[in-house]
Amino acid sequence: MPTGRSIGGMADRRTSDRGPADAPRRPGIPLGRVLGVPVFLHASWLLLAVLVTIGYGQLVQRTQQLAPQAAYAVGFLFVICLVVSVLLHELGHALTARRFGVGVKGITLELLGGYTEMDGEAPRPGVELAVSIAGPIVSLVLGLAAVGGAFALPSGTLVQELAVQLAVSNILVAVFNALPGLPLDGGRALRAGVWALSRDKHLGTLVAGWTGRVVAVAFLAVATLLYTAGGVQPFGFLFMLLVAFTLWRGASSAIRLAKISSRFPLVDPSRLVRGVFAVPTGTPLAEAQRRAAEAGRAQEALGVADSSGRLVALVKPEAAAAVPADRRPWIAVDSVAQTIAGMSAIPVDLRGEAVINVVRANPGSEYLVTSGDDVIGVLRLSDLAQVLEPRTRTR
Repeated sequence: MPTGRSIGGMADRRTSDRGPADAPRRPGIPLGRVLGVPVFLHASWLLLAVLVTIGYGQLVQRTQQLAPQAAYAVGFLFVICLVVSVLLHELGHALTARRFGVGVKGITLELLGGYTEMDGEAPRPGVELAVSIAGPIVSLVLGLAAVGGAFALPSGTLVQELAVQLAVSNILVAVFNALPGLPLDGGRALRAGVWALSRDKHLGTLVAGWTGRVVAVAFLAVATLLYTAGGVQPFGFLFMLLVAFTLWRGASSAIRLAKISSRFPLVDPSRLVRGVFAVPTGTPLAEAQRRAAEAGRAQEALGVADSSGRLVALVKPEAAAAVPADRRPWIAVDSVAQTIAGMSAIPVDLRGEAVINVVRANPGSEYLVTSGDDVIGVLRLSDLAQVLEPRTRTR
C-alpha cells in the first residue's frame, strides 16, 4: 500500500497510490537494514543536509560563540539527529504494518523527510488507522522526550539548545503529519474513518484527497501571510512553497487513484482481449500488415507462428511503427517481434483488481490472455488505461 512521508514524516506512500501503469520508484542509495526493513537514501537528502548544517551551524555560532568549524560540526550533528528522528517515524509505520501482515518494501530518506513503501493494502480500516497514526505517535514521543531532556539539562548550554531544537522539530512533525488530508498521515487516518463508516475505501480516498487539497491551499496561505509579515525569510518561504506543492500533488494523486480504483470492477479481460492474427515466421512486415488489413483484422495483435502454426512471438506495435514504410517489404516480422516465452499471462476469467495486481507485479505494454494452456489473445496496457481513465489518451 502506499505509505508515509515525513517532513520528517509527511505521509505514507504505498504501492496502491500508483496507477497500474506507473513506473516503480527508484528508492535511492541502499544504506542497509534496520530491524529487517531496507533503508535507502535519496540524493535530494544531501541538499537538506547541506542547508541544515549551514543554517543551524550559523545559529549556534551566534548563540554559543563557537568557531565556524565547530559550529558547522554541531550543525551536521543536528542533521544526523533529524535523520534518526525521521527514520524512527517511518519505522513506526513499517513495523506496525508488518505487525498486521502487510509487507514493507523499504524506507527512503529524502529532501522533505522520508517515506515508507509497503507491499500491499491494509486489509481493513482498523489496520489503515493503526499504521497511519504510528509515525506521528513516534514523533510525538521523541519530541516529549526531548522536552524532558531540555528541562533536565543546564540552561543555555549547547546540549540544551540541541534538545530544544529536537523537541520543536519532532513535535512539529507530529502535529503537521496529523493534519487530516492526503498524503499526510492524518489523511490516511481520515480515509480509514470514512472507509469504516461507508464501507467504501475509494470514497475514503476521495474525501481525504480533496481534504488534502484544502490543507495544501491553507498551508500556502499561511506561508504567504508569514512572509509578507516578515515572519519567515525568503529561503523559509521557498521551502514552505515546496511543501505546499508537494501536498497538492500528493492529494491530486490520491484523487486520481480513487477515481481509477472505483473502475476496477470494469476490468474484464474477456472484453478487452484483442485477437491475434498470426503469420508464418519470416513474413515481410508489409505483407503481414497487408494480410491483416485484407482479412479485416488490422486492429488485432500481429503474431508470428512457427512451421507448425504455433504462436511463438508478437509484433511490438511501437517497433513496427518505427520502421519506414519503404523498408517494411524488406523487414521480417521476426525482427520487430517479442517472443511470448517471456510475456506475463492473465487468465481470461480473472477480473477487476486481480488483473491490476498482475499488471503491477509484471510491468509491460502487452499481456497474453490465456484459457488454460491456450493463448486466446492479447491485453494491451493502453486498452486497460482507457477503461480506468476514459478521457486519458495513452501513447
